[in-house]
Amino acid sequence: MMRFVLFYHSLVSDWNHRNAHFLRGIVSELLERGHAVEVYEPRDGWSRGHLLHSAGYGALQEFAGRFPRLRSRLYDPAKPNLDVMLDGADVVLVHEWNPPELIAQIGAQRAASGDYRLLFHDTHHRAVTDSEGMAAYDLSGYDGVLAFGRVIRDAYLERGWAPRAWVWHDAADTRIFRPIWSRWHEGDLVWIGNWGDDERARDLHEFLLEPVRRLGLRARAHGVRYPAEARQALAEAGIEYEGWLPNYRVPEVFSKFRVTVHIPRRPYREALPGIPTIRVFEALACGIPLVCAEWDDAEGLFTPGEDYLVAGDADEMTQQLEAILNEGGLARSLAEHGRRTILARHTCAHRVDELLAICAELGAGTLETAELQSAVHA
Repeated sequence: MMRFVLFYHSLVSDWNHRNAHFLRGIVSELLERGHAVEVYEPRDGWSRGHLLHSAGYGALQEFAGRFPRLRSRLYDPAKPNLDVMLDGADVVLVHEWNPPELIAQIGAQRAASGDYRLLFHDTHHRAVTDSEGMAAYDLSGYDGVLAFGRVIRDAYLERGWAPRAWVWHDAADTRIFRPIWSRWHEGDLVWIGNWGDDERARDLHEFLLEPVRRLGLRARAHGVRYPAEARQALAEAGIEYEGWLPNYRVPEVFSKFRVTVHIPRRPYREALPGIPTIRVFEALACGIPLVCAEWDDAEGLFTPGEDYLVAGDADEMTQQLEAILNEGGLARSLAEHGRRTILARHTCAHRVDELLAICAELGAGTLETAELQSAVHA
């Protein structure tokens, strides 16, 4: 068994922090297998700060009740005591949302005195959309990069930013994300996602607001960063806006609606072929029929048309939603096929298998990790 030390933005807060789902699932899986895990998050992290401002300390208490085994340590990223924090570590994961200075300091500590394996976890599009900015990150003390898609992995290798890189996609924590039977539906369509910025507004109007308006659906939206004009646009389309939703309550909400949609941000659609966001994994794991705004599944993670339907514009989205809502057999087929795909290939247990195989490749771990080494190359 090994001791993992993880530096992430937040374990306890998922306020505008999609990585919380995957992180919680990975930590839960590692703990269940008997590994020791310590997660560090910055004391002044913006996600945690927004959560406390909007929901209060009750949100932290509710998290502790839902995840009794998950704990994180708060620290000051301006003056971390890395010798203490990393003492006895076998494997250290550092997420790319950390300050570049901290990322470099951990690499320097490893080079000077650490005998652990050190991996950088990149779940953002900047390696492609802001290569100059990412090139400034000092990863010289790292063993390699865990990239959440092939195009990101290739960027690190082709540009010489890291000696090794592996694809490590998001996945569903199926302890939490699973079908929940509900006696009745509260509406037709639910959208769970953040408005974000003006770059995304056009796509949300095309793939969400306009189809809902045309079909007269009973619809609801959950998320944060919705300015006044966005909330007004939702109301005009007939969509209720319910604000922030704790990530672990998403399955309960899905159970009360008949269909959901996935609308990837433009950088993912245009620059990151093969990389879906966590929302696809969540919906399929919960067995709710899904329609995606068109994205290129270049890595063959899913089977479009069987796991979910695809829409290239507002007209196609309207048609696909209407078909699901009017054809019970189609809805059941999509829900069942998507759920099977997640269970077969895309759970956090699968990703821990891959992580342990990478650890074995780097010379860390036990016989268990060596036996799993082939998983990362499958």
